[in-house]
Amino acid sequence: MRIPKTVLIASALIQLVLPGRAQTGPTAASAASSSAGANAAFTPSAASDILRHSLEEVQQTVGALKLDKWKRGSVRDEAQTNVDAIQRDMQGTLPSLLKEADSAPGSLSKMLPLSRNVDALYDVLVHVVEGSRVAAPGDQVGELQTTLADLEKARVRLGNQLVQTATVQEKQIVDLRTTVQTQAASLKVAATPLPAPKCPAPPAPAKKKRPVAKTTTTKPAAGTPANPPANPPTKPQQ
Repeated sequence: MRIPKTVLIASALIQLVLPGRAQTGPTAASAASSSAGANAAFTPSAASDILRHSLEEVQQTVGALKLDKWKRGSVRDEAQTNVDAIQRDMQGTLPSLLKEADSAPGSLSKMLPLSRNVDALYDVLVHVVEGSRVAAPGDQVGELQTTLADLEKARVRLGNQLVQTATVQEKQIVDLRTTVQTQAASLKVAATPLPAPKCPAPPAPAKKKRPVAKTTTTKPAAGTPANPPANPPTKPQQ
């Protein structure tokens, strides 16, 4: 089973975001509370709890194989090579990877190497099982098939936990990114000075009205016509 790309992407993003997680203020507290709630809802199991039974079964089955009862030929020789590789891995590399993964079940960087090793172990065991169908006695074939099926179940469970861990961590990344963007926007608004209030323009001075000059008229004397004739009539000559 291949680990989805989502797991690898989340692992890389977590390493980028975690160094700058320190935040203050109500928004940061809200994000931390949300992340804590997500972690409380999902608690990853230790890798040894998932794999211990199946790995012990693989070790017992492979150790009990009697290859001398297999048909001679290239199939038996290849099976011997694969069995030796399985035993070296289970006695050397696998225990250290399992210990590292148990120390931090929620760390993708520690769980992924173990998952890849278990995948490789499964692939080698598949070749042994396929060879047994051709050259091994029936009882050994049955034991190998049962062991392979149990290891497959453990691999599926481990893979599901990795996907769930990646999903939780992706949500934390989104929450943290949203918090950072919100805080940056708030700081930008706080740093921007408010525009100066606009003062109303002073009223224009009122125009003074010029006084209108009064014209005086003189009244004519009594007995004088208001409008004397321009040319008084001349008396006739005698």
